[in-house]
Amino acid sequence: MLFVIHALDRADALPTRLANYDAHKAYLADTSRFGVKIVMSGPLVADDSQTMIGSLFLIEAPSRAAAEAFNRADPFAAAGIWERVSITGFIRRQG
Repeated sequence: MLFVIHALDRADALPTRLANYDAHKAYLADTSRFGVKIVMSGPLVADDSQTMIGSLFLIEAPSRAAAEAFNRADPFAAAGIWERVSITGFIRRQG
């Protein structure tokens, strides 16, 4: 099943995000232990089109529990970068 993970950063999280960015990218390089495949992911940005303010993932996971476990294990989650995270099932219609 597909899931969207929409994560918004705390207002003061940018320095912490940048400090953990390499660990986050390395974590995303192998998601097999969770049975998760990343379909698409990237940072959410402010209106200036550059300042990172969150993260968006479209993943394929065997269950909501697997999607939640994948998200909890992310170094960004461990660093407390995200203020609000929502995980929602998604049905692909186009694309």
